[in-house]
Amino acid sequence: MRQFTDSEALSGIVHEALGAGTRVAGVDRLRGGSKKGVYRVRTSGSRVASVIVYSWAESENFWPAAEAVDVTHPFAPASGLVPFLAARRRLDGLGVRVPEVLLADDSRRRHPADVAVVEDVAGGTLEALLKTDPARASTALSELAAMLDVMHRQRSRHYGRVDVLERGDEASGDSCEQLVLERAVADLAEAAERDPGIGSAAASLHDRLQELATRVAPRTQHGLIHGELGPDHVLVDASGHPVLIDIEGLMFFDVEWEHVFLRLRFGDQYPVLSRPGLDPARLDLYMLAMRLSLVAGPLRLLDGDFPHRTLMQEIAEHNAEEALALLVQ
Repeated sequence: MRQFTDSEALSGIVHEALGAGTRVAGVDRLRGGSKKGVYRVRTSGSRVASVIVYSWAESENFWPAAEAVDVTHPFAPASGLVPFLAARRRLDGLGVRVPEVLLADDSRRRHPADVAVVEDVAGGTLEALLKTDPARASTALSELAAMLDVMHRQRSRHYGRVDVLERGDEASGDSCEQLVLERAVADLAEAAERDPGIGSAAASLHDRLQELATRVAPRTQHGLIHGELGPDHVLVDASGHPVLIDIEGLMFFDVEWEHVFLRLRFGDQYPVLSRPGLDPARLDLYMLAMRLSLVAGPLRLLDGDFPHRTLMQEIAEHNAEEALALLVQ
């Protein structure tokens, strides 16, 4: 049975962050995290009514263990306090709103894993706001577009996660497009074993990936991207401003990789985020690669005990259909 962080351990962490007079009134484990535990801790006797606690304990990670992971690879699992703090420093320095950190601790004194106590942003997700208050969501979406402009205009000759580059390491691989192609080929092989439709079209999909890759011209500059930015990874604060979360994967990479994901996740709202000047050859390759990733990844997650199984199955099935549709375009 998987063991999650208990209230007693969270109490000690919250006391340290907010002061000894703080009392824990309740704890809720929030839905959605697959690599870390996310807890809302309600308090009394402190300056804030609640905080969020991130726990990067192994027991909170639902992904099957991978063999021989290259930690410098841009697509290596981005999890832990180090990438979180590096990403937060970079975004905060750019004026991009992220939750305030009240405590960051990797000492393991009060908790058996890296842990952070952060601001509980009160307004919920942009995803929810788009359904309940479209007018307010529209303002936040426009601000998000401006945030992304700031991020994507940051330039680096080197690609890779910001924590990797910050410590002076180089990311593996020859180019962004080559890394995407290699990952897509691996995702295709994995998906072909699990999804009959993908399996039947595996040869055609492989040829299509190779064809699209030959159209991509070399590039020497890369932008700063979130890497997995859907409306569920954007909170809206009490003043209506967007706040980015799940930032551990922040990296310098082709901005087209970001835009492909934005297009998939924001749907009809994507035109607000779209920008001119994107490379159509990269967009074509990255869209097919992203679809295959969203087949293989959810099915891999289902190998374990991830609780929200119907959702993952639906994501895999939908993206398998979309990947196959790209063969006839």
